[in-house]
Amino acid sequence: MSTQANTEHVASYYAATANSSPERPALVGDIECEVCVVGAGFTGISSALHLAEQGYRVVVLEAARVGFGASGRNGGQIVNSYSRDMDVIEDRYGADTARALGDMAFEGNRIIRDRITGYAIACDLKEGNLFAACNHKQLAGLREHKALWERYGNQQLELLEGEAYKREIGSERYVGALVDHSGGHLHPLNLVLGEAAAFESLGGTIHEQTPVLEVSHGASVTLRTPQGRVRAQRVVMAGNAYLQGVLPELESRSMPCGTQIITTEPLPEALRRELIPHDMAVEDCNYLLDYYRFTADGRLLYGGGVNYGGQDPSDIAAVIRPKMLKTFPQLADTRIDYAWSGNFLMTLNRLPQFGRLNDNVYYAQGYSGHGVTCSHLAGKLIAEVMRGESERFDAFAGLPHLPFPGGRLLRVPLSALGAWYYATRDRLGW
Repeated sequence: MSTQANTEHVASYYAATANSSPERPALVGDIECEVCVVGAGFTGISSALHLAEQGYRVVVLEAARVGFGASGRNGGQIVNSYSRDMDVIEDRYGADTARALGDMAFEGNRIIRDRITGYAIACDLKEGNLFAACNHKQLAGLREHKALWERYGNQQLELLEGEAYKREIGSERYVGALVDHSGGHLHPLNLVLGEAAAFESLGGTIHEQTPVLEVSHGASVTLRTPQGRVRAQRVVMAGNAYLQGVLPELESRSMPCGTQIITTEPLPEALRRELIPHDMAVEDCNYLLDYYRFTADGRLLYGGGVNYGGQDPSDIAAVIRPKMLKTFPQLADTRIDYAWSGNFLMTLNRLPQFGRLNDNVYYAQGYSGHGVTCSHLAGKLIAEVMRGESERFDAFAGLPHLPFPGGRLLRVPLSALGAWYYATRDRLGW
């Protein structure tokens, strides 16, 4: 995992309100283990916890801090399914693949809730999320979306057409919404910190401030770090957008993308009831979507946009605040207390990349904006494949993943051009 310029948590609302967590010492010296996991975000910690529950001796190496990357910076929404939905999977990859992935589309949500309950993790879990249509074409898409998800087993959906959406959102921007009562939202950094503590309670070891510099493949795998080495029977590469330089063969098939979030000062209860009456998480249906929700202490957390290649804007609040005010002009005089960004990893087909290298190195990455739930599913599937149950893991591993057009040099401008086209369609309601 590449070394970060700053290996402490960014100055986000999440870091400011994180539960206490120990600083884990960097690896010094040589050790051996059954499984070494590289990356202490949701994918890595989910994998490590599932494996520890099965009795494996697991060591996690993290270049910075637990939850340093997208797992500790995201919008905190529990959104079901994948970034590409089941109709696209059916059309492109056939009924068998769609059925296999469809059977798992809502499982990550259940795993998260099982973790919170089973290990008593305090992470501000709240119920419900919804998708808001900005035009009538998007509303028609939500009708289809509801029927599709119901066909795959989600019976907790409610379509709000016309003015009915104002039951849930105090904004004039929309023409309808789809409520997923099985969804939710939470404090993601506290979730991953709680899962890390659960893993350690089972005898697992985490080394922070320990970037992996080199991976030597063989019957066992050796991972070299600045002050030590790990020799492992098997390895899980789980660094996602923060894994550049370690697995170059995967880099052409994925691209780091930045997203930005702001958080307001705490808002009065009456205003909160006006904006989001039932305290659900919201995302719109645009290609470059906005998403927002209330935190446990009554702040509006608002995010949106994508920076291809992962570069940060010079003034995050200046980018996101106008989006917030377009949705909620009532907040024109509201103070912004926190602004931060983070990278997620996008694939060309918007589906996650699972696979193996040299039979004993596994990877899971590229959730393309749906990482909170899908990363928890990934951890379970990695634990399954290591105990010899490979069918579900292989349903993802068999998906074709093509390189981004233009290679590393042109993938950013070409992706930005494509995003401009789709954003224009959203604005015009095509």
